[in-house]
Amino acid sequence: MWLSSGKKYSVNTWAAFAGNNENSVVDDDFAVLESDLQLVLKALRATNINIVAIHNHMTFEQPRFIFIHYWGRGKVTDLALGLKSALDKIHDPDLVTMKN
Repeated sequence: MWLSSGKKYSVNTWAAFAGNNENSVVDDDFAVLESDLQLVLKALRATNINIVAIHNHMTFEQPRFIFIHYWGRGKVTDLALGLKSALDKIHDPDLVTMKN
């Protein structure tokens, strides 16, 4: 299964899969706007993807980006669709006014 993410996830969002179709693991992180944090967390947890860490890498950036590290285990299709449901909650940073 191939999911195109487009440029709205370009800050630092990706996923690493391992295993087979029936027994896979997924691990990595999302960079989300702070305003999207709760929506993304709820979407991940609704699909049994575990949250490992929530933190930031930068200081004083506007808009504020938060990094969510996660992992999950299950059927590869279920994991991919779970990630897609979380990605769909992320707003496009291009629509947000960037401040220096």
